[in-house]
Amino acid sequence: MSDKIRVAILFGGQSVEHEVSLQSAKNVFEAINKEKYDVSLIGIDKNGKWHLNNKSKYLINENDSKLIKLNSSGENLALIMGNQDNKVINVKTSSNIENIDVVFSVIHGTTGEDGILQGFLKLADIPFVGPDVLGSAICMDKDVAKRLLRDAGIPNSKFLAFNKNQINSINYEEVKEYLGLPMFIKPANSGSSVGVNKVKNKDDFEKFIKEAFRFDNKILIEKYIKGREIECSVMGNENPIVSVAGEIKAQQEFYSYNAKYIDGNGSLTCIPADLDKETLKQVQEYAILAFKTLCCEGMARVDFFVTDNNQIFVNELNTIPGFTKISMYPKLWEASGIGYSDLIDKLIGFAIERHKRDKMIENSVETVEM
Repeated sequence: MSDKIRVAILFGGQSVEHEVSLQSAKNVFEAINKEKYDVSLIGIDKNGKWHLNNKSKYLINENDSKLIKLNSSGENLALIMGNQDNKVINVKTSSNIENIDVVFSVIHGTTGEDGILQGFLKLADIPFVGPDVLGSAICMDKDVAKRLLRDAGIPNSKFLAFNKNQINSINYEEVKEYLGLPMFIKPANSGSSVGVNKVKNKDDFEKFIKEAFRFDNKILIEKYIKGREIECSVMGNENPIVSVAGEIKAQQEFYSYNAKYIDGNGSLTCIPADLDKETLKQVQEYAILAFKTLCCEGMARVDFFVTDNNQIFVNELNTIPGFTKISMYPKLWEASGIGYSDLIDKLIGFAIERHKRDKMIENSVETVEM
């Protein structure tokens, strides 16, 4: 029996970020230390089925970000709840699959990054990389996250939130008076700039509200902040650390989904960002404070706007950031002295550490009840 740690890379999923997740999985699989980890690839297709994939052909068109697809010809899997061994079974044969020690999920967006998958893995008693249920759910809901950041004294943009049943009462003139023009409309629970649009006039406003509600039952309308787009990577549990800052220079109107993941020329990155020492220090302090305020552990990327007069605003936290070849999270750590393979190793270590910590609490409760 191998003494390697058995890691399952979980990827794909049912969100609009399915293809991004495939790219992230490819990079993580290529970079992970195969001498230390025994790696399984579990792809979730767009219908929600779990597949144990062949390592040599788990992706179709793997080098084309526009045509990349999950090869769903693998064995269908099911996960058994509880703390028994052999939690993963082959659906067709009912045979056990070798147990999993830890899950490294790169499923972005809804059902993967919003606490649902995290709760599922907790029920199965499997350690997983990234924030726990609460931190994941908070960061996915931009309305809730912004309220908590505001109450903690962490500056972020003015905003309004609306539910779908309020769609006919959203008044353009009232919103414009409060937020000004231009403004941004986005789904409250989505990622990677999906459904995000910049509003310049009433026609834009009405059109983009409808579009945002296609992706979520709650939307956010935010004040436009003219500033540089600065990002920091954070990792750790009780004592998180922060990377150097980087800057995204969008070559399109704003840092859209296409600019992030499809168009290799859609944005330029500057690492480290050209910030004076005082501003950099403040950005990094806010990154750690936001990470803790929103109950994050494991990892997150913290996104900022920095204005010409060095005002700093937290935009959002991404709890399962991209791990593609152009993604900022691993690139920022590389610039901070932690290479891709070592980064994966550290993130897996934090997942196992947290799981052991939480099990100690469960065991102490059982002891008291006896």
